[in-house]
Amino acid sequence: MQMLDTFDWISIALYFLLLLGIAVWVIRKKKENTEDYFLAGRNVGWFVVGASIFASNIGSEHVVGLAGAGASDKLPMLIYEIHAWIVLLLGWVFLPFYARSGVFTMPEFLEKRFDARSRWVLSVFSIVAYVLTKISVTIYAGGVVVSALLGIDFWTGAIATVVLTGVYTVLGGMRAVVYTETLQAVLLVLGAAVLTFIGLDKVGGWQSMVDTVTPEYLDMWRPPSDPDFPWPSLVISSTIVGIWYWCTDQYIVQRALTARNIKEGRRGTIFGAVMKLMPVFLFLIPGVIALALKMRGELHWDSPDEAFPVLMSNLLPSGLRGLVAAGLLAALMSSLASVFNSCSTLFTVDIYKKLRPNTPEKRLVRTGQIATVITVIIGIIWIPIMANISGVLYEYLQSVQSYIAPPITAVFVLGIFHKRMNAHGAFATLVVGIVVAALRIVLELVKGSLDPNGFLFRMGDMNFLTFGAWFFLGCVVFALAVSLLTPAPSAAKIANLTFGTISAEEKAKNKNSYGWLDILISVLVLAIVISIMVFFNGD
Repeated sequence: MQMLDTFDWISIALYFLLLLGIAVWVIRKKKENTEDYFLAGRNVGWFVVGASIFASNIGSEHVVGLAGAGASDKLPMLIYEIHAWIVLLLGWVFLPFYARSGVFTMPEFLEKRFDARSRWVLSVFSIVAYVLTKISVTIYAGGVVVSALLGIDFWTGAIATVVLTGVYTVLGGMRAVVYTETLQAVLLVLGAAVLTFIGLDKVGGWQSMVDTVTPEYLDMWRPPSDPDFPWPSLVISSTIVGIWYWCTDQYIVQRALTARNIKEGRRGTIFGAVMKLMPVFLFLIPGVIALALKMRGELHWDSPDEAFPVLMSNLLPSGLRGLVAAGLLAALMSSLASVFNSCSTLFTVDIYKKLRPNTPEKRLVRTGQIATVITVIIGIIWIPIMANISGVLYEYLQSVQSYIAPPITAVFVLGIFHKRMNAHGAFATLVVGIVVAALRIVLELVKGSLDPNGFLFRMGDMNFLTFGAWFFLGCVVFALAVSLLTPAPSAAKIANLTFGTISAEEKAKNKNSYGWLDILISVLVLAIVISIMVFFNGD
């Protein structure tokens, strides 16, 4: 690793000054009400919505981990990066229902569609899941990246980043988050694009790189018998996780809900889908480049996760290196800011406001700020726990999504597509689903002490992708069975919130919210996704 020099530090300082300027401008413009603090006044344009969706998704652990997947034998993980088609589902299928319901949060939508029980379960579960997975993983990975890039110790890097991000998220709310994320998305894309271009030149072009690592290395499709990535389970489980993450999770959907109308929201998701195609080329390919250079003896790193930082520090010129380092810091900060704001929104709107419905707007905003501060503190407290747990758990957290997603995805998909799905079915599926997910996590941790021929061992030892696929099927069957054995929901409860109940007026309104250009770009995105799937087949 080459350390940053004076020009690099000047680049980083200029970037942070610009970021501070945007944050101050936003903070001075904001109003003291919940709609402004949590959803940026629902007045954001499509470009900012799309850039914010992309920046929220790309964290430093994402950048480092995806390049690491490219530098190790984990190319099937690429399938999670071609979920642009699922981002389109958010805009074309799910968003109109969310917008019609006028909700702030996803648990709030479940209450409108089902009842308060489902809202409570999803609210509490989401907050716990955010703190234990998203916040801890992002802070831990961020601390590692910051300490490596800036040559400072892990603790200083992690806490400085958390505090800095926390300050502008607390003061500026969602408006500060989406506008700073737009700058961060632009910087990260430009920096990584330059690194990919210089890297391909250094390695002698695409064909030279492929010849070095061999064409078989670039095959993302493994046979159904593969112990790690059997392709049928990979396709099914990644789709379930994708729908949960992109279409039902507060963390992402909140960005689309900030749009000034359904047209801007949908265009934002289409733009987000276009941006989502980029990580394959911007982060995965540099990992493959780093591997090719290592195989030739021109580059050295110990762990695949070091591929991106090492490539960046050795290939990029002075000044530009600092700018890309700032981009990596930006990725970390945007992920943290998003999760801080989502946590405070869930707590304030779904828990505090439900317990104290007559609280004035100004007090709710203050509560949201306090909730963000508490989330920041819990995140910092969690760092030593994350740092002391073996790296197995850090990798293991990536598979946890395959256990969290099935019950939530089943409830949302059936809630929107099946009008017979009722409140009892939703509540029972969420509760049983969370119990099964927790049981699988525990069994996976203790499987070494179980009888290898027993049912519990098989459940804990099953490939996480295969488990996710069967778990989702079980959730769907269970939800439908409970719903059909209990009374049907009333017509008022499902009106305009599920297919088959949308009024003619709402259909007309939805039809006027898109044009031929929206359809054309969406079709192009689908064509590119299919092309990538065909291209990375090792032939």
